Amino acid sequence: MANVIKYNSWDTNFKAPFGALKTCEKATINVEASKFDIYSIKLIIQKEDENLNPVLVREVELQLSEDLGNVKKYSAEILPLEEPAVYYYFFEVRLNLHGEDKTLFYGKDHNNGMICEYDSKYINKYQLTVYEDYKVPSWFKEGVLYHVFVDRFNNGNRNGKVDGIKKNSFLYGNWDDDPMYIKKQNGDIARWDFYGGNLKGIINKLGYLKKLGVTIIYLSPVFEAASNHKYDTGNYKKIDPMFGDEKTFKELIDKAAEKGISIVLDGVFSHVGEDSIYFNKYNNYDSVGAYQSEESPYRSWFNFGEDKDDYQAWWGIKALPNTNELEPSFMDYIIYDEDSVVNKWMKMGVKGWRLDVVDELPTKFVKELKKEVRKNDDESILIGEVWEDASNKISYSERRTYLLGDQLDSVLGYPFRDNLVSFLNGEIASWQLNDFFMTIKENYPEEAFKSNLNLLSSHDIERVKTALKSDKELLKLAILTQMSFEGVPYIYYGDEAGLEGGKDPENRKTYPWKNEDMEIMDFYRHCSQFRNRNKVLTYGNTYFIYTGNDDVFAYTRYDDEYEGILVVLNRSENNQSVSLALKADSIEEITVKYSVVNNGEKIEAVDNKFDIDIDSKSYKVFKISK
Repeated sequence: MANVIKYNSWDTNFKAPFGALKTCEKATINVEASKFDIYSIKLIIQKEDENLNPVLVREVELQLSEDLGNVKKYSAEILPLEEPAVYYYFFEVRLNLHGEDKTLFYGKDHNNGMICEYDSKYINKYQLTVYEDYKVPSWFKEGVLYHVFVDRFNNGNRNGKVDGIKKNSFLYGNWDDDPMYIKKQNGDIARWDFYGGNLKGIINKLGYLKKLGVTIIYLSPVFEAASNHKYDTGNYKKIDPMFGDEKTFKELIDKAAEKGISIVLDGVFSHVGEDSIYFNKYNNYDSVGAYQSEESPYRSWFNFGEDKDDYQAWWGIKALPNTNELEPSFMDYIIYDEDSVVNKWMKMGVKGWRLDVVDELPTKFVKELKKEVRKNDDESILIGEVWEDASNKISYSERRTYLLGDQLDSVLGYPFRDNLVSFLNGEIASWQLNDFFMTIKENYPEEAFKSNLNLLSSHDIERVKTALKSDKELLKLAILTQMSFEGVPYIYYGDEAGLEGGKDPENRKTYPWKNEDMEIMDFYRHCSQFRNRNKVLTYGNTYFIYTGNDDVFAYTRYDDEYEGILVVLNRSENNQSVSLALKADSIEEITVKYSVVNNGEKIEAVDNKFDIDIDSKSYKVFKISK
């Protein structure tokens, strides 16, 4: 490879501004070229057609801006790309190379912002996200979210009685019994198991959640359904009797609001339950369900084959019939009607929705739902379940455009969790973790990155403590990162109590009331309070530091209005020393705990670097003085 040109999309000396662009925003591209005889350097900007084939959008020739002898600098201004979309770009260089005319192609190095030479057929292009300017409500960006799996959180009945018991249910004898599935030979659920958590139980623990620093409660589905998880909706317009009723739900909304806590619901619209008012496979509802008759008002919501047992189901699971989300009567029922599902619950005070398997919902459905949600409350939010980089996900042969301003405000940060856990477990080096985070930061609009839900566990993956092999010191490093990172911390119920568990159903154990790991609990509270005390952790930007040490991860949070914060983590079982380059005069070590007196020790810069010693499996936090 000739290494003719130099470029780095992560360096504002080469691309400014960094990352995604607004539709009204220009960008400057600078390239450095070595002393070859260059005829032209072109920037080729493309986007994709509906079949994901590249289509030329713009071709810009870079102009010579500075000749330094051995190095020449070329520049171009990208005028605003007015259509919100995910664009891609690369460089075409025509030159005389060793006496021969050549055309070379340069795209993105696979793991960072640097440039790499490619064959014309296999260019790894740079992504350029262009979005309509939008703002995510401040209450969400400033918040800490707590995910409640309702049946497993708390039973609010004084006598411990389980409400609304369903036929053929399995009830555990003790709250702390391990969960299990009772299945038929074919793998289907024979009896659903329940512990009896309910909405009253959440109301009774609002004080506890407030002390933890929680400002947002995201509820697993609360609508009537046969299962314990409720992702098999039976009736979108009715609270499941095991959880309570509308009066209790309204009480939860109102009492939570009094404590500054907002309620977000789980919207499961890509499928319903076979045992539902809409499908009614088992005749448990006083309705004519789609399974029962072609004359059912719900028949057009589903896709049937030659007979009623031949219907499309979510991932082939017959218990979950797929819906036709764009069928007009379904959209009316969920979105548009005055008493639609969205309108009914938002009028009660719900502040937003988390869309289950959003990649299986049509783009039009998501856009229309977003409009209705904002019509109800211009401070509402819409979250999507996306497991990958949400800026460029392909689903069902369609490039999804969740983050361009007219769909999602936030997504679940599974990449955050996966990469952080991989680092702490020694599977990747600190520089690789930096590269993963920088890629997401480059691809996401600024508002989306600041609203990203930084989770460590969920009901679909093993709990973080288990993923870290029950190592409490590593767990603390994960918690501190979650609470000091750019984005919104997402606590899965019980993580703060040291709860462990593998994949479903082990990750859905009951909250261990009176058996919490108080060491982890206290650390969570301290980190949450630390976040609230230091507004730069909410509003500030992030600068990732390449420490030169595979075991030490470091980053700063900075903002012109607030003092900067430096976070340094050592995953190693050995003490480590690093020398970090920072634009600062001195740094002062601080504590995340109110109760610990800080000694105020300062480290002065030596040749613009700070020498830091850090103990094994530990962290240090510094205030940055400029």
